[in-house]
Amino acid sequence: MNATEYYRASEQEVMRKLDVTQHGLTDYEVRYRQKRYGYNELKEGKQKNVMQVLIEQFQDFLVIILMVAAIISMFLGDVESSIVILVVIVLNAILGTIQHIRAEKSLNSLKELAAPVSKVLREGQVIEIPSKDVTVGDLLILEAGDFISADGRVIESYRLQINESSLTGESLAIDKMANTIYEPDIALGDQRNMVFSGSFVTSGRGQAIVTSIGMETEIGKIASLLDEAKEKKTPLQVSLDQFGKRLAIGIIILCVIIFGLDIIRGRELVDSFMFAVSLAVAAIPEALSSIVTIVLALGTQHMAKENAIIRKLHAVESLGSVSIICSDKTGTLTQNKMTVQKVYTGEEIFSVDELHLNNQSHKKLLDLAILCNDSVILEDKQFGDPTELALVKLGRDYQLNEHIVRGLHPRVGELPFDSTRKLMSTVNRMGNRSVMITKGAVDVLLPRLNRIESGNGVITKHQLERIKQANQTFSNDGLRVIAIAYKDAFSTHIREEDERDLTFVGLIAMMDPPREESAQAVADCIKAGIKPIMITGDHKITAAAIAKQLGILKEENEAIEGKEIEKLSDEELKNQVEKISVYARVSPEHKIRIVKAWQEKGHVVAMTGDGVNDAPALKQADIGVAMGKTGTEVAKDASSMILTDDNFLTIVKSISNGRSIYANIKNAIQFLLSGNAGAIFVVLYATLFALPVPFLPVHLLFINLLTDSLPAIAIGLEPHNKKLMKEQPRNTDEPLLNKKFVSQVGFEGLIIAAVTIIAFQLGLSSGDTGVATTMAFATLCLSRLFHGFNCRSEESIFKLGIFSNLAVWIAFLIGFILLNFVLITGLFEVAALNQFQYLMIYALSLIPLVLIQVKKLLFRVR
Repeated sequence: MNATEYYRASEQEVMRKLDVTQHGLTDYEVRYRQKRYGYNELKEGKQKNVMQVLIEQFQDFLVIILMVAAIISMFLGDVESSIVILVVIVLNAILGTIQHIRAEKSLNSLKELAAPVSKVLREGQVIEIPSKDVTVGDLLILEAGDFISADGRVIESYRLQINESSLTGESLAIDKMANTIYEPDIALGDQRNMVFSGSFVTSGRGQAIVTSIGMETEIGKIASLLDEAKEKKTPLQVSLDQFGKRLAIGIIILCVIIFGLDIIRGRELVDSFMFAVSLAVAAIPEALSSIVTIVLALGTQHMAKENAIIRKLHAVESLGSVSIICSDKTGTLTQNKMTVQKVYTGEEIFSVDELHLNNQSHKKLLDLAILCNDSVILEDKQFGDPTELALVKLGRDYQLNEHIVRGLHPRVGELPFDSTRKLMSTVNRMGNRSVMITKGAVDVLLPRLNRIESGNGVITKHQLERIKQANQTFSNDGLRVIAIAYKDAFSTHIREEDERDLTFVGLIAMMDPPREESAQAVADCIKAGIKPIMITGDHKITAAAIAKQLGILKEENEAIEGKEIEKLSDEELKNQVEKISVYARVSPEHKIRIVKAWQEKGHVVAMTGDGVNDAPALKQADIGVAMGKTGTEVAKDASSMILTDDNFLTIVKSISNGRSIYANIKNAIQFLLSGNAGAIFVVLYATLFALPVPFLPVHLLFINLLTDSLPAIAIGLEPHNKKLMKEQPRNTDEPLLNKKFVSQVGFEGLIIAAVTIIAFQLGLSSGDTGVATTMAFATLCLSRLFHGFNCRSEESIFKLGIFSNLAVWIAFLIGFILLNFVLITGLFEVAALNQFQYLMIYALSLIPLVLIQVKKLLFRVR
């Protein structure tokens, strides 16, 4: 059978062709097929190997100039300088390659964490696996919100609808069926019994046999989609690249001027050229972008360990600016462990321990709650929606095993739950008749009732009023309430129109208590200038009760329902949005309007979501946060961040992490620029006063190699500073390199330059230019290494903890040991120094550290 003609084969023919049983593949068959067909993944563009990355390091414009300079030096007989330059170039290239590979590994590990998952039936059990492990012959279990990871033939469909816009361009969802299509050569969009990789389930559920995986799928054949795998630079990286280019142009112009002045003053042409090139290399912070990538990647790996998977690197930058968190209630602010507290049936309210199976209405309520339900308990594992699991657990408390109950009354039809309808219906065989059971929101179900299980059958206004009063009582206690009803069914193929003329059985009220840590997380948000907002599908009274416990809601008028939002224009909502803390009974469309209203007010918004219909709001938000446990694959794909524990506290931690990562990047940049500024100021001083050059070209290259990357990366690993969560969110319009930042860089650069100039002048006073350049070189190098401690934070190292960042100490010790090795051995054209000169180098190098720390301490006291 041709792979493209599975739609023309019957279910039995496909299963026979692929050698699959209704129980799915065995582990042995899976391993065999994965060897035969490979893994279910699209091949990305050819990855660069280590050698290619290494070669790229030599393609930089400045490096090419250095290599030309080394060749010229060799021809002119200065072999030592040539060797030193080439050694430094190679070491720089190796370091750059290591940084690139490390960053790639970090990013790839994050991709693995955020990889989509699929549900398959293997050996009779439904299991969840990484989508790349899906193989030909697997039985895919499809539910609303699932991404389809492979092409397959539908063998079971319960109102299964799939959006195939990524493949066909058709925006409307397509109804899928299990029937055989006999017409040959039909378009993909008309193959209604096939599902395709890259599409997603919008509603219903079904099952499909995988017929193609990886590059053999229809989407795998579209080569243009492979470009999506390329990693884009973050806004911060783009901004720094632009800044770096402008800075490089300015420094090159400065170097050309210095080169011209040296020539005018009679210095050798080659020496002047070498010095100008070396100064450019030392002064231009070419490591900026790569250091940002490394710090971002390492930071996001740390966040993944704290249950927040960052899918898009730019989200880390935005996290520090978040000023609004729109959070779902269930599972995020609460424990997501629903437990039934009370029921209303037979026109009475009962607590859960007052039910009796010999009471017909009690027994019927429990049975129907288990039958109109997809959740199961297998040994110590629970599978399904928390609300449905609460109903199953209630049945278990009364020795009603869901597997046995469902076996006695098998399901023969269904209408799956969706968030717009707020109902779910199933058709079950009960003896010789079929019964449609409907459960859902009380306000949606009540208008559809015409009978009641108790009394004389026909429901009265009085009975309806009592149901509403019971529902109000439960809601006032912060309980979530669902209603259950039924009627005789005359067909297994039910439609939405059939969900009326129902017989009321009862209400079940349950509670999902707030997480213990949520109240503190909310308090931390408010301290950090972030407004937490609760958005939920629950009733306003229920939502308000939980929101008050958590500290989100202060006054009753801060809570509104979706129907009130619908009465407001966009402008009216924008004007009122700052006064509202709780939104109840909202639809996905309301969520988008709420996000837009805050954004138009100039706020950066984080929005949580888990359903298919949440995807637009997640994309609209600055930070879309999907639930890792309960979230659909569609929601995850639309998000910037995934919570593996579905916990509000994790969002707050992520914002703290985002602020810390941004602060660390800023501090690393400050370190690089202030150190480079110091070197430029020293050269300018020597040029203006017609003094000998303070550094030999090889000295500048050594400083660039030793004092740039390692200390900057170490600063980027600074532990979280709790003080950051007491500050207001960062303004997104505020540039990183603002006036305050530039003046700070200039101030610190001047201090480093001043001590280097003093060392240089002390060396000149000895009458030996070699000693002067050596002292200037050693002082600049060591003072920059000490300066790494200054750049850890705006606070003093005594406040931070002197040894709280061991990475800075390791970077310092490596630099200190290598510098002293060079001074002792006389490498890199350094002159021999006496004890006094060594002492002066160490003393002068410490001055910037001492002065800047004193300044920070005084500022803190003030």
